[in-house]
Amino acid sequence: MAVTAHLLPADVQQLLHNKFVVILGDSVQRAVYKDLVLLLQKDLLLTPTQLKAKGEESFERDKLVDGGQRGPMHNGTQYREVRQFCSDHHLVRFYFLTRVYSSYLEAILQELQSSQHGPPDVIIMNSCLWDLSRYGPDSWKSYLENLESLFERLGQVLPESCLLVWNTAMPVGKKITAGFLPPEHRPEDSSLRDRVIAANFHSSVEAKKHGFDVLDLHFHFRHAGRHLQRDGVHWDQLAHRHLSQLLLAHVADAWGVDLPRRYPVGPWIRDGPARPGPGRGVERQPQASPDQPSLPPAGYRPLLPLPHLPPPPPPLLPLPPHPRPFPFHPVMTRFLFGPRDHFSASDHPFQSDQFSSNHFHSDVPSPTQTGFSFEDDPQPPRPPFPTPYLQRAPVVHRGFPRHLPRGPYVPWGRRPRSSKRQAPSHPQPRPQ
Repeated sequence: MAVTAHLLPADVQQLLHNKFVVILGDSVQRAVYKDLVLLLQKDLLLTPTQLKAKGEESFERDKLVDGGQRGPMHNGTQYREVRQFCSDHHLVRFYFLTRVYSSYLEAILQELQSSQHGPPDVIIMNSCLWDLSRYGPDSWKSYLENLESLFERLGQVLPESCLLVWNTAMPVGKKITAGFLPPEHRPEDSSLRDRVIAANFHSSVEAKKHGFDVLDLHFHFRHAGRHLQRDGVHWDQLAHRHLSQLLLAHVADAWGVDLPRRYPVGPWIRDGPARPGPGRGVERQPQASPDQPSLPPAGYRPLLPLPHLPPPPPPLLPLPPHPRPFPFHPVMTRFLFGPRDHFSASDHPFQSDQFSSNHFHSDVPSPTQTGFSFEDDPQPPRPPFPTPYLQRAPVVHRGFPRHLPRGPYVPWGRRPRSSKRQAPSHPQPRPQ
């Protein structure tokens, strides 16, 4: 399994340069939005207060667009909250949902279609817990029907250039006391946990059937219960930073972007106290300088036990000299360079020495995977003699596939994934 890169704010800014990102979902997805907004600006973790806040007027330079504290604050199914973070080169928007498909979602899709910023480049979405627990005895049947309607509708209105990532619902605790679930709706047994697993299966199948991406967060966090909050639904700041790194790695993989191999996200984000004590905040680390790699906070413990690594192989011994019947003159490899790209999405492209071709693991795990275990990728074979080479820094394009010039490292290069979605038989006209 590949190592997921630990991305710093400069990396995230580059990856999402001139991108329009939309996040749809409940309070867990709101925390996904908040951590992404924070990571776009600072190499810091969310505080417990920021995680718990709901409907506030502003968070880390974002704005409350609609709902929240501008209207009645409640835990009903009609609660609304729309947030937006906008900078010179980034736009991230969040819509609070209590149902996976409804007239409100249709209104959101119409708003996105007519947006002055154009259609979103990325949509990150999940809706599950409210659907299963707040809509009466027929909630399960309604949820399955709404899933079909949702993905069919998304396939009709979203352009192929839009990457939709369906997040599976994260695990819930045995005892749930979260505010969205009134006492009369709280199950006495583990039935909701079982229904979440079944719902994740059906939603994943439906998303893939329509050619959309799935990020199985339930799998990645199934053994991370020590980072689950006491209400049995929400997660702490370390879990959300790990989630952000997984999500950004998935987006980069879909776009064919090579991520920096600076410090693996596995050991870094899995470090930290399980839960701060009463009255104690979490000490947030300052942003690392560009010339100094980010290090894990001292005294932290891994979220899960790190896998046992085999001992390093013994150093290679030099080969004995071999007499040659003629003088040996190394021949330098000749390289072919393509023309410079004209669709660069950043004024400051990544440097070539920060990147290596990674192979990302599948987000739908195989039975042999155990989660939170990362292995280093095999490196390309070294040439028998020093070979100087020049390599253009990879860049991110907006709506255009990356061009990789032919050369000795082409076998390890990756290209953006082609869309698996099929064009609708009666496509909807796009607003002008």
